[in-house]
Amino acid sequence: MWKANHKSIHMTLFHLFLVAVIQGITEFLPVSSSGHLILFPILTGAPDQGQVIDVAVHIGTLIAVVIFFKRDVMEAVCGLPRLLQGRIDTPGRSLAFLLIVATIPAIIFGLILKLSGLDDMMRSTTVIGITMIGFGIVLYFADQKGETSRKSQDWTLRDAITMGLWQAVALIPGTSRSGATITGARMLGFAREDAARISMLMSIPTIIAAGSLLGVEVTATANIQAVKDGAIAAAFSCIAALLALSLMMRLLRSVSFTPYVIYRIILGVILLFISFSGA
Repeated sequence: MWKANHKSIHMTLFHLFLVAVIQGITEFLPVSSSGHLILFPILTGAPDQGQVIDVAVHIGTLIAVVIFFKRDVMEAVCGLPRLLQGRIDTPGRSLAFLLIVATIPAIIFGLILKLSGLDDMMRSTTVIGITMIGFGIVLYFADQKGETSRKSQDWTLRDAITMGLWQAVALIPGTSRSGATITGARMLGFAREDAARISMLMSIPTIIAAGSLLGVEVTATANIQAVKDGAIAAAFSCIAALLALSLMMRLLRSVSFTPYVIYRIILGVILLFISFSGA
């Protein structure tokens, strides 16, 4: 989910704002936040924001989703103590268990990519362009053909494993974590709003897991200025994510995922043109 570099640079407030808003808006929309963060310095020539800022803006979006779905989060958190005793006998404990299960594939696949070096190899305009288009088309057909009879309360262990595998695939840049998990949910027959809700809740343990893997490295390389920049970026990202979440969840009551698919395809075509033309 984040870069493997350890760059720590002082950034202007405007630069921090741009990076944070990009992350905040795209994290929960099915358009790939990591792809946009990778592309930002490539396409604008701006200095790479570095790992500290990447972690900070993801923390901002984590805070946003916890605030937006506070009732579900509280249910899951309150269910954890009993879950640790092996009891899954309430909705909250069940949700906590399923979220943990759904996170495991991404952790395993993420470690494989990091240890093999494939994560850096896939960070290219060409890869992002291909995945933008390819997974956008998959999302379109899943959304148009999928049933809408199931609700988030119907989420099962089998569903969690399936969506967890989709989430693992989303570690490929440009795929989109939310896009992949929403695709999986729509294929499983969940209504659009419920598919998005489950996808957003799945982001919480995933962001925590990814952040934990890199937390020690970031702490070791960050300086006071980087910490200040990170706090500002996290605040901007949180606000942007809350606005994006609120807008998307409202729109899903009357609009399909097609507008996001169109955006993905247009951006993917532009990226492939840039890549193959050497622009």
